Amino acid sequence: MKRILLGLAPAAAVLAIAGCGGSSSSRASASGAKPARTPGGITIAHGKLGAYLADSKGRALYLFEADKGASSTCYSACASIWPPLTSSGATTSAAGVARTLLGTTKRTDGTSEVTFHGHPLYYYVGDAAAGSTTGQGLNQFGAKWYLVAPNGSRLETNG
Repeated sequence: MKRILLGLAPAAAVLAIAGCGGSSSSRASASGAKPARTPGGITIAHGKLGAYLADSKGRALYLFEADKGASSTCYSACASIWPPLTSSGATTSAAGVARTLLGTTKRTDGTSEVTFHGHPLYYYVGDAAAGSTTGQGLNQFGAKWYLVAPNGSRLETNG
């Protein structure tokens, strides 16, 4: 099985930053939570909404409709609620995930954010556990957020 080496932001750290309001002078709030460098892989999860991309721990991955092309538009307060999925190494894929659709884009802080089919990928801090998809369809920070379908498009739901 091929893997993607990811820098995953621990949920507790992200929640702590989001919960305290994150001062604009804070280094973490300028680009979201400072991610830890932890190995993992992108997988395909299955839930009541259908098949979607998740990390190796089952945490759902989202795309932001405001992002046009591979560049992220989610920084500061946005990134404290929707932390980016960052990479600290070569991008490879797990079983069932098309390697040709994986890539990275540089964030303004110099970190590399993982992209899939040209979309920067994010977590949602409201997803407290593996399999949680509470960010699906939320309209925050000027646009909607969607789970990423295995083909790289946004996951449409009948809701």
